[in-house]
Amino acid sequence: MGAIADRLARIQAGDDPQMLARMPSGYAILGKYQPDPVRGACMLLPDPVVPSPNDLIPPDRAQFFADLVLLGDAILEVTGAERINYLVLCNQVPELHGHCIPRFASEDPALRLQGPFEAYDFGSARVADALGADQELHGDLAHALQHLLAERDAF
Repeated sequence: MGAIADRLARIQAGDDPQMLARMPSGYAILGKYQPDPVRGACMLLPDPVVPSPNDLIPPDRAQFFADLVLLGDAILEVTGAERINYLVLCNQVPELHGHCIPRFASEDPALRLQGPFEAYDFGSARVADALGADQELHGDLAHALQHLLAERDAF
């Protein structure tokens, strides 16, 4: 199994405190690394795991990207970010997963012009802790997602 499949197994076993919400296409999670300038980074992991969006049938593909943008809506609402950078790379980890990285007006102007993974060293950033330092952020994101999902389901 790959990294995303392993993470999905932990989520399904109830052993991942970073999980924010079950979404129609998979699971929203607080990103493992939280660089201070872009705190609130999240990911969407599909269920089931596939190599890339091209491996999804068209309705599932549309659902994944709709869910990714809804996750971005929740991040905007909770963090007050100026915008969200959406990334679906599948290069280093060849399993579909989407990143939602908040971008803020308070960032260094030169860094704001770069992609988040070029601007910030995610690998050495603080590890997310939904049971500690990120408990309020995690709760606010989970609540916002539940509200947005309910609104979307009402249509």
